[in-house]
Amino acid sequence: MSGSVLLLRAVNVSGRNLIPMARLREVLASETNLTGVSTYIASGNIICDEPADAAAACALVREVIAREFDVDTAVIARTHAALTASLAAHPFAEHEEKFVHAMFLEAAPAAGAVTALEERLVPGEEIALVGSDLWIAYSPGGVAATKLTTAVFDRALGVAGTARNLRTVRKLAELTA
Repeated sequence: MSGSVLLLRAVNVSGRNLIPMARLREVLASETNLTGVSTYIASGNIICDEPADAAAACALVREVIAREFDVDTAVIARTHAALTASLAAHPFAEHEEKFVHAMFLEAAPAAGAVTALEERLVPGEEIALVGSDLWIAYSPGGVAATKLTTAVFDRALGVAGTARNLRTVRKLAELTA
């Protein structure tokens, strides 16, 4: 069975939505039917065997996290195949790796979302929707210089999404192989 990753949105960032990964693994082992559970770095990457029903697994993990940690966070699933396809299709190979991020979306974005986001780009930034992933190439100023805040993404996209830098996406693909 190939692996999957369940991506938690905005956990353990800026002292908010704190979820200890060791405790999360314990809770998932005892309160879900997920198998092969591990985590990668503290920003909310749950590696597991591919669940039979990804949507149901995401809903259950969200419910368990809310109950156990008092954190309501979107949980977005990607299979190993989806991660590797996304990496193969990412459009920003010419950009410096540390400025490239993938935002994994929970569903299709609202009509006109990319256009609305393009209006907020600072010089040197680019975005591209590839399947269900929004790829972002930040300017050399990085995330600190962007106008693409979480609130801007949420308003434009109309769906939950969670971003990972390119190095993390590559590592998650490796860990789910």
